[in-house]
Amino acid sequence: MNNRNFEDFFQLESISGRSLKRLCLSAAEKRDMYWGKSITYSRKVFVPLTNYCRDECGYCTFVKRPGEPGAKIMSPEEVMDVVVRGAELDAKEVLFSLGEKPELRYQVVQDQLRYLGFSRLIDYLYTMCARVLEETNLLPHINAGTMNNEEIELFKPVSASMGMMLENTSRRLLKKGEAHYKCPDKTPIQRLRTLERAGRKNVPFTTGLLIGIGETWKERLETLVDIIEIHRRYGHIQEVIIQNFRAKQGTLMENSPEPSHDDMCRTLAVARLMLPAEISLQAPPNLSDNYLDYIDCGINDWGGISPLTADYINPECAWPKIDLLKVGVGQKGYKLNERLTIYNRFIENSERYLEPKTAERVNFLEANYSH
Repeated sequence: MNNRNFEDFFQLESISGRSLKRLCLSAAEKRDMYWGKSITYSRKVFVPLTNYCRDECGYCTFVKRPGEPGAKIMSPEEVMDVVVRGAELDAKEVLFSLGEKPELRYQVVQDQLRYLGFSRLIDYLYTMCARVLEETNLLPHINAGTMNNEEIELFKPVSASMGMMLENTSRRLLKKGEAHYKCPDKTPIQRLRTLERAGRKNVPFTTGLLIGIGETWKERLETLVDIIEIHRRYGHIQEVIIQNFRAKQGTLMENSPEPSHDDMCRTLAVARLMLPAEISLQAPPNLSDNYLDYIDCGINDWGGISPLTADYINPECAWPKIDLLKVGVGQKGYKLNERLTIYNRFIENSERYLEPKTAERVNFLEANYSH
């Protein structure tokens, strides 16, 4: 990304009307050249392994503190019950989500982990990923937050892909009163290092932006540039999510304005134009009533949609029914196709990106259903 291109995109912060439509058309044309007339999704189940977390993001209702109603670590039986029921509904992916490093902050978490036979949350997560591979036909995908080299190496044999939202790489958002205050795991350098470590370890990786949390337009673009630079070194970023902030009661940001529809559309279009074409561009369909417009802005993927479990991060926002989504996508002139948690370009180079156990599972799923 040269300075001239960056400055050109920087000038688009307030673009609207016909100018925005022309921008979106350019983004959609770039998408079509690489991805064709296919919009994809992953059929998955979500496993919120724990909602304990040592961070206190200003917009989050997923996280619970010890003593609050619903605060828990899922038992192995609870995890496998969700996974098995998901398999019965033809899910292919298990997305493990969890708070970051809560045992470093809370004694009660240490005690609960010890009861389960573990001293670290990541070791419990590893064990459950291994069970998914051993006992079902699903593929684990983990969102474990920041990770060091040892943790990435631990998870690679038991997961097909990994992910972590950058959200935004502005250090300003760590200041008091901002969205990431009291969030040690949202330090931009640590999250960028996680992306780099995943690249060095050849891990297919998902990341993305959360827009509307107090960042500037320039800070959004700088975050995209950070992703692009890391991908150009390692080639492992498989998808970038652009997710719109939703204000929730009981949070520090409950009265903060949500991004407008135009804001979401211009961010998606600029992301498509900035990102290398091979990186999938994704937007959640459950966080906007007008999500089908995102197709006009250059997205090629809806992310994970579950036939069983809720979006635990945004539980008030139900997933669209897949049959209805298929109809809506068709009305836009595209075909809705299912994909695995790992994209085809990584499957085609599985010797580099997959360990034997996960490669075997991918091959099984590839042979037993068509995308």
